[in-house]
Amino acid sequence: METKNNSGAIFKNAKKTNEKQPDWKGNVNVNGKIMEISLWVKTSQKGTQYFSAAFQEPFIKNNADATYTAKNNIKQSDSSFMPNDFRIDSHDDLF
Repeated sequence: METKNNSGAIFKNAKKTNEKQPDWKGNVNVNGKIMEISLWVKTSQKGTQYFSAAFQEPFIKNNADATYTAKNNIKQSDSSFMPNDFRIDSHDDLF
């Protein structure tokens, strides 16, 4: 599936088995670069739900030693990271 520039798709993580794994996962194209995105549903101290997000380059299997590598991990956990369009209201059915 080809992803248009500065867009992507995120899906509920049906394989989640513990709280450290993301609630949502997907791939996005940011300025022509494909990145993996992971989202966790969090609740602020004031009770507002938001997404905590982590971006990383897709894992690449190294054929020589069968290890996986990723470069340039970027993590953003502040709710101010998301524009208002992506903030969760209590009536939204994303959880």
